[in-house]
Amino acid sequence: MSEANPGARAEHDGMLIDADCPGGNIRVVSIDGDVVRLHPDLRDTTTWWFYWNFRVRGAAGRTLTFMFSGQNPIGVRGPAVSTDGGSSWAWLGTDTVNEGSFRYALAPGCDDVRFAFTYPYLEADLQQFLDTYPGARHIERGELCVSKAGRRVECLQIGPRGDGVRGRVALFCRHHACEAMASFVLEGVLESAVSDTRDGRWLRRNVALLAVPFVDKDGVEQGDQGKNRAPHDHNRDYAGESIYPEVRAIRECVPRWSEGALSIGLDLHCPWIRGGAGAPGDNEQVFFVGGPNPESWARAQVVASMLEAGQRGPIVYSPRHDIPHGVSWNTSSGTCAHWLASLDGSPAAASLEIPYANAGGVAVTPETARRFGHDLARAIRPYLEEKAG
Repeated sequence: MSEANPGARAEHDGMLIDADCPGGNIRVVSIDGDVVRLHPDLRDTTTWWFYWNFRVRGAAGRTLTFMFSGQNPIGVRGPAVSTDGGSSWAWLGTDTVNEGSFRYALAPGCDDVRFAFTYPYLEADLQQFLDTYPGARHIERGELCVSKAGRRVECLQIGPRGDGVRGRVALFCRHHACEAMASFVLEGVLESAVSDTRDGRWLRRNVALLAVPFVDKDGVEQGDQGKNRAPHDHNRDYAGESIYPEVRAIRECVPRWSEGALSIGLDLHCPWIRGGAGAPGDNEQVFFVGGPNPESWARAQVVASMLEAGQRGPIVYSPRHDIPHGVSWNTSSGTCAHWLASLDGSPAAASLEIPYANAGGVAVTPETARRFGHDLARAIRPYLEEKAG
């Protein structure tokens, strides 16, 4: 038996397990033959959280069992697996999952297998989209700020400036670093806005859209949980003086960019790991989370009704899962959505939660999440047209 120092790298019998890659996160406790004991690396997270992402090399042809200590951090469709160095991923499924453990047979000749709680989405994924997607030339690439660790924090813009703008829409993602499935939804919105379709052309002519894909840029690349970070996380940094440069920059940029006339502000998230049984805030359904400003929440509900009426993709939204402010766990303050709702004119503002793996029985994948993003983009036009009418 080989006892590994609890850490992000462990070697035994020619096999190496590590988190030394973008988004990597694991603490290896021990390796005993073909059994690996490990747990998520919480770092400066103040509560247990479930994100993990690690690589296995030098184990081709072996069948390994990975056993997590403590609470079960394996999602409802099992781990996400990549056999091509992280270029593509797939849900493993639950056939080899047993509570907090899973088994995997590495194919002969496969010397790099990666496992993660969910499909990762990193700076490299955004750059691939911006460099290769048809129509991405319509996206203006800018810099919001520089992170504490010196990383460039992207800020993207689409649409007109000045006179003729019928609405201004601001979208944010990854206030909590681990909530990667929300990024594919944002990518879907951007796809729609730059597409050579009736909706895409209308959006580019009439709507100024601003998007910050990685609010916690350092956390995303470092593989942090991000949620409940000490002394508080990025989504609790909108009350008082902000301690994170990204949030300070958002609070300075958005009012100036929107010229005091923001129409819609949405902050995209992923919820808890599993469960909810159909109640408001069901973690395996899409749902909006309202703030304390009743006028802003009422407007957000109109956007939601447009989404419900026009959706075409496999992930289906229903308002019965929404959580108004003051219901269930939705009692916090100082979030991005709350701050957006407080801006001049009380714009339609809310958090939007997209499940990690299962949405009403539909598998959440990059493709289905992007298609939900298409539906979300499609809801912008009727909302702005009704508002103007």
